[in-house]
Amino acid sequence: MKVRDRPYDERTAYARCYGDRDGNVRIVKLEPKRPRYETRVSGETLRKRFEERLATREPKAQEASAAGGGSAAGEAASAAPLPPA
Repeated sequence: MKVRDRPYDERTAYARCYGDRDGNVRIVKLEPKRPRYETRVSGETLRKRFEERLATREPKAQEASAAGGGSAAGEAASAAPLPPA
């Protein structure tokens, strides 16, 4: 293994890996990301509240289906046989 006297600089390393840089390659500086703003509610709190709303909604939907509150179109669609595949 050959030991180099001095380390490669960025330009030399790029040239060795990719060849000479042509006009298609540009080095650009990106603007820093803008700071995020504070939200009024955290993601975890939002998830918990959504689950609570679903939990209160599910018993109402079950009561409506048990009481025969389904629509006529929904009942007809569930009673119709499926065509053969």
